[in-house]
Amino acid sequence: MASAVPFSKIQKAAVIGAGQAGRRFALRCARAGFDVVLEDVMPANLRRAEAEFADLTGGMGAGSMSFALTVEDAVRDADIAIDFVPDELESKLEIFSLIDRMAPPKTILCTPSDALSITDLASCTYRGERCVAVRGDLGSGPSAGGEVRVLYPEYAPVEILDRVREFFAGLGFDVTAETDPDLPMLMKNMRLSVASTDPITGTNVGPPKGTQSV
Repeated sequence: MASAVPFSKIQKAAVIGAGQAGRRFALRCARAGFDVVLEDVMPANLRRAEAEFADLTGGMGAGSMSFALTVEDAVRDADIAIDFVPDELESKLEIFSLIDRMAPPKTILCTPSDALSITDLASCTYRGERCVAVRGDLGSGPSAGGEVRVLYPEYAPVEILDRVREFFAGLGFDVTAETDPDLPMLMKNMRLSVASTDPITGTNVGPPKGTQSV
């Protein structure tokens, strides 16, 4: 199904998490000309980020940097939201759910992950076609190059992929894009659960034929 939400060019980025990697990535975005909101629930982290950026304002180019203590404030007008939470299923599902609820429909959800299936994470949102994962060193310095792989669910529109590629290319990365190579375990479990239920009575009839209980 085609999305009714316009595929606008990325200009405003929300960076969730002001640890070292998040701060470096936010600075890279601002220096490349993007308007960035850096979020962290810990005021001390944001104070540290403000101190680091204070002497670099002249190198921001056409971009800008502001700070937020809540995800809601950070993603309010974001074209893309990139999280820097731990690469664990529970943490990623929690932040995806939070951003999905609070961000406008236009916002693309982007998560750095070396271990998780973006198809799984996308299936737990109301905007699965606007979810991507990236693999690469996003926390490298603003002047560094680097390579990133953009991973996407097989149903992602080409327009979304084009915007994401343009965004990371604008940050100085060499970008490649490919369909999610990881096994979507959550969706597999959901399919098994549905197959184990009698469609007429709704009772559990055990695993479907051809599967084995573990």
